[in-house]
Amino acid sequence: METGNKLTKAEIIERIYEKHEVNRSDIHDVIDALFEELKDALQEDRVVELRGFGTFEIRTRKGRDRARNPKTGEIVPVNTHGVAVFRPGKELKQIAWPLRGENGGSGDE
Repeated sequence: METGNKLTKAEIIERIYEKHEVNRSDIHDVIDALFEELKDALQEDRVVELRGFGTFEIRTRKGRDRARNPKTGEIVPVNTHGVAVFRPGKELKQIAWPLRGENGGSGDE
């Protein structure tokens, strides 16, 4: 079931099931409901703060008259638009800080 460096929703469900032995479909429903609540809140322009994990929000990215499509090189206008942003919380930052900096690599090796 391992997919390399990625952790899928199915793997998260399996890990929770192994630790808590709650019905897999119930776990799936709760995770889906969590994601829906996050999306709904962001659509309502609310900031979602999960203490110890991080904050999700929508920020406005200013449009430009001239932007370059990196795939084609074509110059195109870009309207002002929203972008989803995640800021890790203090605990997550402390976990992440030592992970990739120890050997100077990017962690993609």
